[in-house]
Amino acid sequence: MGCCTGRCSLICLCALQLLSALERQIFDFLGFQWAPILGNFLHIIVVILGLFGTIQYRPRYIVVYTVWTALWVTWNVFIICFYLEVGGLSKDTDLMTFNISVHRSWWREHGPGCVRRVLPPSAHGMMDDYTYVSVTGCIVDFQYLEVIHSAVQILLSLVGFVYACYVISIFMEEEDTFDFIGGLDARSYYQDHVELKPVNLVLWPGPKASDCHLCSLKSLPFL
Repeated sequence: MGCCTGRCSLICLCALQLLSALERQIFDFLGFQWAPILGNFLHIIVVILGLFGTIQYRPRYIVVYTVWTALWVTWNVFIICFYLEVGGLSKDTDLMTFNISVHRSWWREHGPGCVRRVLPPSAHGMMDDYTYVSVTGCIVDFQYLEVIHSAVQILLSLVGFVYACYVISIFMEEEDTFDFIGGLDARSYYQDHVELKPVNLVLWPGPKASDCHLCSLKSLPFL
C-alpha cells in the first residue's frame, strides 16, 4: 500500500496519540493523579501495540487497539464529567488519587497566568504542618485545562477508531486474496500443479529390423 493510505494515516495518528499521552502523563505525575497515571500507562502500551500491528500487518493487534479506543473514550468522558461536576461528581474529592492523598491537578496551581502564594496556617485550631496555597490570576481554570486534554484524547481516539476499522478491513481482504491464490499452501499448490504435470518424452527412432540383421551378420568371425 502507498504512503497516503489508511495504514500510513493510522501510523501517524498512533504517533500523535503517543506524544499526547506522554505529555499528559508527565503533568499527571507532577500532580500525583494516580488514577489518570494508571490509565495513561495502559493507553501508551496499547497504542504501541496498535502501532506495531499496523507496521507489521498484524490485524489482531489492531483489533485490541480498537477495543481499547472505545474504553479510552469512555474514561475521558468520565474525566470531563468529573471536572465539570456533572452527575453529582465533584472535582474537590480525592477520587483521582484513590483517596490516598489530597493532591489536585498540577494545573490548579501552575496554570497559565496563575500566581501561587504560600500562606502561613492560621491559629484557629489548624495544624502547623499544613501548607496553605493561594492561587490567583489564572487565565484558564485548571478544570477547563483538564477538559481540553480529555477532549483532545477523545478526538484522536475517535479518528483512530475509524482508521483502525478501515485498516483491519483492508488487511482481511488481503489475507483472503492471499489464501485464494495459494497463501501458505503455495508449496502444495506448486507440487500439485507441477509435479503431476505430464512429461513430454521425445522418442528417437531406433534401427530397423533389417539393419539389426546386417549388423549381426557382420559380427560373425567368418565375415
